[in-house]
Amino acid sequence: MSKKVFVSGCYDMLHSGHVAFFEEAASYGDLYVGIGSDKTIHELKARKTINSDAERLYMVKALKTVKDAWINSGSGLLDFVSELKTLKPDIFFVNADGHTAAKEALCKELGIEYIVSKRIPHGNLPARSTTALRQECRIPYRIDLAGGWLDQPYVSKFGNGPVLTLCIEPDYEFNDRSGMSTSSRKKAIELWQTDIPEGDKEKLAKTLFCFENPPGTKYISGSQDALGITLPGLNRLYYENDYWPSQIGRCTDNDILSWLEERIWLVPLYPRHEDYNVLANTLINKAGAKALAIAATNCWQAILDKNTKLTGQYITESFNVQTIMFPNMVNADIIEQINTYKDTASGWKVSGAGGGGYLIFFSEKPIKNAIQIRIRRN
Repeated sequence: MSKKVFVSGCYDMLHSGHVAFFEEAASYGDLYVGIGSDKTIHELKARKTINSDAERLYMVKALKTVKDAWINSGSGLLDFVSELKTLKPDIFFVNADGHTAAKEALCKELGIEYIVSKRIPHGNLPARSTTALRQECRIPYRIDLAGGWLDQPYVSKFGNGPVLTLCIEPDYEFNDRSGMSTSSRKKAIELWQTDIPEGDKEKLAKTLFCFENPPGTKYISGSQDALGITLPGLNRLYYENDYWPSQIGRCTDNDILSWLEERIWLVPLYPRHEDYNVLANTLINKAGAKALAIAATNCWQAILDKNTKLTGQYITESFNVQTIMFPNMVNADIIEQINTYKDTASGWKVSGAGGGGYLIFFSEKPIKNAIQIRIRRN
């Protein structure tokens, strides 16, 4: 008898990349497809689908490689649990950007083989992704490498220092509430619709920062978010007890940016929970602010020197200080995942304020089941 192979996803704007993925999955046996409901996609991506779940189900079921398909009954990243237990597949097949530790653990618990694939286009066809096809929005995301939290005056009042950010092309539709400046990006979309406009990028970032934080805002989003998605390349934002940096250092050298792209690996976790409170149980003091500043300063120099070992070391040092100051950034699940990969990597951290999102590893060696990013150039 043929093995049962299960895949699950959104499959909006059905394209050749989806078909190639289904064909690869079906090479292992009879293919069954679970489709995320409109409600689930909205919760995870904070947007509506182009095609309704009924339309997506109709198109997927029409493919000759698909044995059967349905709309998953659950919610969240594991919206397929009930269907998975009913189907009892032999194989769960995912793309690298769809991999999570929770999926892998569930399969291990249920005795299901877990296979992670890279995106492989069919023949000479171009690589496709739904995000790339949604050309109405090319506004970047950002990741912070070191010094995070110094853009908040309640931290930098204890000591000045830099925050290092990277401007990331939207090749993937990163999950909402994942530490990739998704809230600032949504405000940027309100302002500019399709992409960062031409003109003075720092002035544009100030416009975005003010738009996101109007008078009376209770919690001020750090300016590293607005600057991180507006300024191309690698940026060093130096804060001195103010919401806006007193100095901005920029690196747009292609060799350095390419060197970073080859060594940064993202492993998906899960979106932060709605009731997540990173500001509880904090320990913010002079020692922490100073240690953050030193780690970020050293990290900047290590990157300019293209020193993999030291860059990873200072990314980790910055992250360790962050988690002492803000313990809720990590939990047992996140620490377990870090321990799974850290022997391979030179350094690691979680995206943004933690609590979910993505693990960021810095490594010359490939990280299993991870995705890589493209840094926006000038």
